[in-house]
Amino acid sequence: MSWNEPGRGNRDPWGGSGNQGPPDLDEVIKNVKGKFGGLFGGKGGQSGGNGQGGDDGGSGGPSGISGAAIGGIIGVALLVWLASGIYIVDEGHRGVEKRFGAFHRTTMPGPHWRPPQPIGSVERVNVEEIRVSEIGYQTGGGNQRRHVPREALMLTQDENIVDVQLAVQYQVEDPAAFVFNFRDPEQTIKDMSESALRETVGKRRMDFVLTEGRTEVAQETRRLVSEAMESYQTGLRVVSVDMQDVQPPEEVQPAFEDAIMAREDEQRKINQANAYRNEIIPRAQGESARIREEAEGYRQQAIAEAEGESARFLALLQEYSQAPEVTRTRIYLDAVSDIYSRSRKIFMTGDAADSLLYLPLDGMSRPRVDGDGQRDTGRLDPDILDRRLSTSQSGAQDGGARSRGDLRSREGR
Repeated sequence: MSWNEPGRGNRDPWGGSGNQGPPDLDEVIKNVKGKFGGLFGGKGGQSGGNGQGGDDGGSGGPSGISGAAIGGIIGVALLVWLASGIYIVDEGHRGVEKRFGAFHRTTMPGPHWRPPQPIGSVERVNVEEIRVSEIGYQTGGGNQRRHVPREALMLTQDENIVDVQLAVQYQVEDPAAFVFNFRDPEQTIKDMSESALRETVGKRRMDFVLTEGRTEVAQETRRLVSEAMESYQTGLRVVSVDMQDVQPPEEVQPAFEDAIMAREDEQRKINQANAYRNEIIPRAQGESARIREEAEGYRQQAIAEAEGESARFLALLQEYSQAPEVTRTRIYLDAVSDIYSRSRKIFMTGDAADSLLYLPLDGMSRPRVDGDGQRDTGRLDPDILDRRLSTSQSGAQDGGARSRGDLRSREGR
């Protein structure tokens, strides 16, 4: 039923009747102030039907909390607020205190106090943790590695593409710079490492990067990243840069494996050739030195023999000038003796040539020692030969005489 429906009298929408108007706004505000005053221990205002406020605090005003209680609550709250500024920095960490968001100081491990929020705050930074930035791959749960081609594929100097995976290990060196200088310093060092790696790989040939250049690439990348981090004042220090994997792209990997095998075979052949060279050259040098020494020894020997023969000839010449006939006969006999001693033929003279002559050649031929100290088994000893010939000749003469005597006897008869 509406408020102005017939039969309900002359009523207005504010609940009044007759000529009553809307409530007075000043009276409403006064009632609200009275209620708040009673809440904090004051006397509450009370409006009557005639619009006058009463002043009886015992019965007219509402009961409220005393001022002492309010002060105690505020004090406790203040103490709790101040106690919230106590914090502890763990071992291996540093505390970076802020005042209204600005850097104030760096605290060491242990208990400290700072103005509570919103005045002050603290951020704890681990300065002993070795952090790792991965380029070209991502390590997930269970140490599973996921390949990231967008980061790993790089262009070399000879316009080839290689797949490089790198791990950069770093520590926080300056906690304040780490917190304030960069919004995301870990992403910054990752981007700088990737940029430095691409610059290093782009200045080298693919074969060098895939084989003996891995260590050099890692060292050069570390140098560039360290210089950039120091220049940008990120508060980070590069500990090490490790090359995880370097290989050609998967699409051409079989061809690269064949090329690598061929290169290894080439290196193996080169090593074998070097080993043979190192073996044969010293041997040839030793043989050459031996031949030179032998030639030098022969030269000295020939010179000494020539000088000896010359001295002997001069001495013989001096003897010949004093007794020519004797010296000539002596030279002749020495020459004949030397010639006969070298011959294996036997010369027989005399009248006993028709008789049978027995010579024990195996007994007459015995080893001799020549002037060089060598044994000569093919020569006949001239002394034995002379004795055998004398004995044979005397026997032959006796036999011939007996034969001639027998012949005369037969002729006489």
